[in-house]
Amino acid sequence: MNGLRAGMVVALVLAATCIAQPYPNRPVRFVSPYAPGGGTDILARTLAQKLSEGFGRQFVVENRPGGGGINGTESVAKSAPDGYTIMIGSKGPLTVNPALYAKLPYDTLRDFAPVCLVAIVPAVLVVHPSLPVKSVKELTALVRARHGELTFSSSGNGGSGHLAGELYAAMANSKMIHVPYRGTGPATTALLSGEVMLSFGNLVALMPHVQGGRLRALAVTSAKRISAAAQLPTMAEAGIAGYEFVTWYGVLAPAATPKDIIARLNAELVKAVRQPDLREKLSGEGGEVVGSTTEEFAAFIKTELASSARLVKLANIQPQ
Repeated sequence: MNGLRAGMVVALVLAATCIAQPYPNRPVRFVSPYAPGGGTDILARTLAQKLSEGFGRQFVVENRPGGGGINGTESVAKSAPDGYTIMIGSKGPLTVNPALYAKLPYDTLRDFAPVCLVAIVPAVLVVHPSLPVKSVKELTALVRARHGELTFSSSGNGGSGHLAGELYAAMANSKMIHVPYRGTGPATTALLSGEVMLSFGNLVALMPHVQGGRLRALAVTSAKRISAAAQLPTMAEAGIAGYEFVTWYGVLAPAATPKDIIARLNAELVKAVRQPDLREKLSGEGGEVVGSTTEEFAAFIKTELASSARLVKLANIQPQ
């Protein structure tokens, strides 16, 4: 009996010790809702490394691609809210998809706890060299003169390039023809060949073509100029007052994750984005680091949901 009691005491002590251990006391799953090798995945792995160093525990990236980010995002929404599952979130799955789909297996506001807005990434407006324009003002005049004729490419219906183009056309008081392709590569190829005349696309992917004279860059879509292309004006500076369209990346956890864990994750992420190597990496890819509070990120998501809903309506994209 004494042996049994002693064993129970040891078990209770061990259990209490486990409970008392600071977070995290085991590896943390860091979900990327896209395939390995893309921009989202690369950023997730960079952040996972920084978090692993900061916490002294491993943050392991798990790729859950499919459904335009829906599959991986759903898996996080349905995970235990214990701090051992977090995700890299972005504009498409969290703030555009709710406007594109009549039914989603998650609710952005209900099912997630915002942790930190990490970075915003603007697009760059580029045109084929055959188009006789060298500024946004000249392009806008041409778009208006050829109302409903000029074509622009994107990586797919409802994607960032599509919505950025529709916003520009609306603010220019004109119309353009959207030509969707299956991915960024085919959309860029079509632009390079002159199959379409312009595009709003990824800065890193398009600038080598600009430098080689195969495309002409006119502006970036952020509110401020970016260091990776400081010579390019913003759309607002170039004549489209109030224009701003950016993609973004942030970290989220399942709703009901303890607030103290969210606060610790936020503190480590803010520390990470302030480190020069991460700042330089994001800057080199056209991004600007943010490092927000949880409250700021929550407010940002609400604004983005409303903005995306307006743009989807403006582009006359019917919910699927």
